[in-house]
Amino acid sequence: MDIDRLPLTEPVKPTQPELQRGLSTLSALGLNVIGMVGVGPFVTLSLIVAAMGGPQAMLGWILGAALSLCDGMVWSELGTTYPEAGGSYAYLKHVYGERKLGRVFSFLYAWQILFSSPLSIASGCIGFAQYVSFFVPNASQPIFSVKLLGVPFVLSGQTLIAMGACAVALTVLYRSIVAIDKIVRWLGVVVVLTLVFIIFAGFTHFDPKIAFDFPAGAFTLNSSFFMGLGAGLLVAAYDYGGYYSVCFMGAEVRDPQRTIPRAVLGSVAVVGTLYLLMNISVLGVLPWREMVLDTGNTHARMFTMAVFMERLYGHTVAGITVVLIAVAALCSVLALLLGQSRIPFAAAQDGNFPKWFGAVHPRLRMPHHSLLWLGTITMVCCMFRLQEVITALVVIRILFQFLLQGIAVLLPQHRRERKVRGYRMPLYPIPALLALSGFLFILFSRPNFHREIKTAGIILLAGLIVYGARYFSANRPGPRTS
Repeated sequence: MDIDRLPLTEPVKPTQPELQRGLSTLSALGLNVIGMVGVGPFVTLSLIVAAMGGPQAMLGWILGAALSLCDGMVWSELGTTYPEAGGSYAYLKHVYGERKLGRVFSFLYAWQILFSSPLSIASGCIGFAQYVSFFVPNASQPIFSVKLLGVPFVLSGQTLIAMGACAVALTVLYRSIVAIDKIVRWLGVVVVLTLVFIIFAGFTHFDPKIAFDFPAGAFTLNSSFFMGLGAGLLVAAYDYGGYYSVCFMGAEVRDPQRTIPRAVLGSVAVVGTLYLLMNISVLGVLPWREMVLDTGNTHARMFTMAVFMERLYGHTVAGITVVLIAVAALCSVLALLLGQSRIPFAAAQDGNFPKWFGAVHPRLRMPHHSLLWLGTITMVCCMFRLQEVITALVVIRILFQFLLQGIAVLLPQHRRERKVRGYRMPLYPIPALLALSGFLFILFSRPNFHREIKTAGIILLAGLIVYGARYFSANRPGPRTS
């Protein structure tokens, strides 16, 4: 045998562990539900009632559900056409062109996630800590406070509780997707039963005269009505946010063609119905004027549901309700960490982010570096005062994510793809156009719209500078060799 004629073979490289498709339809639905129902709907009722000036605030919840349903169809189309890790990152890349604008848009989306995601998750942790402080009233007292570059950092008992909530969520998530599948399924049941418990309590003591005590001119279509509706829709959009959590897990979902649409649209239907019933039941017990006029009592506003339960059943049941709502807040933190940790991972796998974020745990088969990074930064963000920042970040998400995706499903690239694979929304493209119109209304009805656009512009400019520096560094010709 002539050894020189034997084919040359390269040494076999160890294969990189891949993500595992272990998330079932029921668990995907549970993931979306716990992502939607955090502490938000339990504390924002008084905000929507104040914004809209009466029980017509229920219109905000109805329109918020309709907007989420239309946008959920957009997510379902893109999620089933491109069932990959990272969700929006993959959609923007594919539809706008992997070597064209899609490369830039997907990077900018992942870039703003570095800022908005830890802050959003930290708001859930702080919401958990604030509800737990029902039992520890002095927890909000600062241990120390300092300003760095004009940004206040505050350490208090609430801060430590919030950090602890994030650490618990990280501990729960540091396991395989098969194990998480069972956990989120049961957490979804707990969250839904909490809402059902509050609804049952309200409707068994319901007074329609209190619930439907509309003020004069409640539905007069003037500028005040539309300003209030815009503010109410912004809060509703925040409370409904999370119906797309499963889309970030596209590479870990079993049978994505069936699972993603069922989880997205099913969670909007389930949670939207429960939200509306919950708010009607509460408004039938607590007079809306009491919520609006009680501007000085922030404790009562924060613990609206506790006041509601205490009035019906006493202090003990109010305490149990607070515990259940705190658990719901912790569940939303878990869902956000789980889904959004896949975005830097997807960008790293694509070569658009540092490789470190793309590491997969060899045994658990999950993106552990991205998860740990996101959790660590979230703990730091628990020291911020986030009220105004989070509002701006919701607007930034609309600009960087919802509007770009809504336009994406209308482009020729996606129109060709939807003919051969994936979920097809009924009455296409009307739901996508309605979703775009709703998000644009929320943006332009806000009095601080220009300030929030400025914040988005700064993040966009910084992202473009980083992207440009990386692009020119990667394409710079190397030294010549003789």
